[in-house]
Amino acid sequence: MDLVTRAKNITLTPDSEWRVIEGEPATTGELLTGYALPLAAIGAVAGFVGSWLLSAILPFAGTSFLTGLIAAVFGLGMTLVMCFVLSLIIDALAPTFGGQKNQIQALKLAVYSFTPAWLAGVLRIVPLLGVLIFFAALYSIYVLYLGVPRLMKSPQDQAVAYTAVVVVCAMVLGFIVFAMAGLFLGASLLMR
Repeated sequence: MDLVTRAKNITLTPDSEWRVIEGEPATTGELLTGYALPLAAIGAVAGFVGSWLLSAILPFAGTSFLTGLIAAVFGLGMTLVMCFVLSLIIDALAPTFGGQKNQIQALKLAVYSFTPAWLAGVLRIVPLLGVLIFFAALYSIYVLYLGVPRLMKSPQDQAVAYTAVVVVCAMVLGFIVFAMAGLFLGASLLMR
């Protein structure tokens, strides 16, 4: 299935799309570079352009071109790493919540459930609209919740708890990535 159709379907009709995704063969490379990379790039590019435009209007509010570019590339790379690590966590947690371990299904779950938030990343082009990405992230949690029983074979009565633990783990991973980005970007600013 092509990227646009998959993104549209997992966003608008996630329950029925998880049924399709469940039986599809996939590889780690296809999921990360063929799907996650282009969608995550939407927010990275929009954030870069938004920050650059903001710095043109308010010189002390934005970032330099080079710093913005480094941040976008680093953030994009860390997004892919985060998806992969989160899939390992999803897979490891499966037996705890009555599910079945399956690394590819866990990666599908991690990658495809981020879709609504990645699509909303286009709003980063106008920094003040970036707060709306929060609502897309909440919807991504709902998409994850719908996919947990289907892809990881967890009983429906365990889906809320499984989803909650995965979300907490994703938040911790996000915090670690954010801290790493701060250290990385801080070091790059000092080297200027």
